[in-house]
Amino acid sequence: MEHVALCAAVVSEVKKAVVGKDEAVVKVLLAILARGHILLEDIPGVGKTTMALAFAKALGLTCRRVQFTPDVMPSDLTGFSIYNKATGQMEYQPGAVLCNLFLADELNRATSRTQSALLEAMEEGQVTVDGVSHPVPRPFLVIATQNPAGASGTQPLPDSQLDRFLMRLTLGYPRPEDELELLRRRRSGAPLEGVRQVAGQAELEGLCRAADAVYLSDEVLDYIVRLVGATRSHPLILQGGSPRATLAVAAVSRAAALVRGRDYVIPEDVSELFRDTVAHRLLLAPGAREGQDPVGDVLHAVRPPRLG
Repeated sequence: MEHVALCAAVVSEVKKAVVGKDEAVVKVLLAILARGHILLEDIPGVGKTTMALAFAKALGLTCRRVQFTPDVMPSDLTGFSIYNKATGQMEYQPGAVLCNLFLADELNRATSRTQSALLEAMEEGQVTVDGVSHPVPRPFLVIATQNPAGASGTQPLPDSQLDRFLMRLTLGYPRPEDELELLRRRRSGAPLEGVRQVAGQAELEGLCRAADAVYLSDEVLDYIVRLVGATRSHPLILQGGSPRATLAVAAVSRAAALVRGRDYVIPEDVSELFRDTVAHRLLLAPGAREGQDPVGDVLHAVRPPRLG
């Protein structure tokens, strides 16, 4: 129960800055415990950046933020080598991505070349500059924000990069009562000022290890495989979930069980998070129409196991 209490404390601190988005806050925490990266997709001004900064404060993570524009270069992220005249050697100057939590704000405003500079750090935990690899600090996660496709000055993220994000979440507009509460809190200062650190890097690593140790029965593993497999044969889905999607569903389900005080995963952990973990990885067929829900079809068609 110690893990549950610590997770609850982190969520409580983040909620001081993020009003009315309790479900999204918990899901971001689950992605962090699963050692994954998060894509927050929504219109500007609904609290995406605030949420990322609040998690950095609550977890005591070193955080760097890049506001992406078309003139941001790959070397701004990965770093570069510069000649030191005194030593006669090339010296590496770390880029912005060398931190615990990298906030990629409006990632889809960057060029494709700059977007791709993040791929090695997200997947391999390192950056390579002039043939030399430099590990990123541990823990390391990327929280990227993205404006909806079609917004001025944006371009879609490539499929290979979308597949690196464990989850894609949308915050949406607040309810009127939540927006009123937000205004009230603003009267006493910036909401982020009230967020305090309740865990450090050691505690976070302990939570991640505890999530890794959560038991997944063969029945639940089979359920995950059948769900992802069904996305590969659905008539409205041109490209289904990859094996990376299968691993992601398993990892985030373990984290959900941990936060809920269990040392084993149940089918409900899987089904509740399947859409957020898999939907952004799918390529819909040209005949798919707005309002159709192939992910919902998959969840309805694949029967969960009954655990004894």
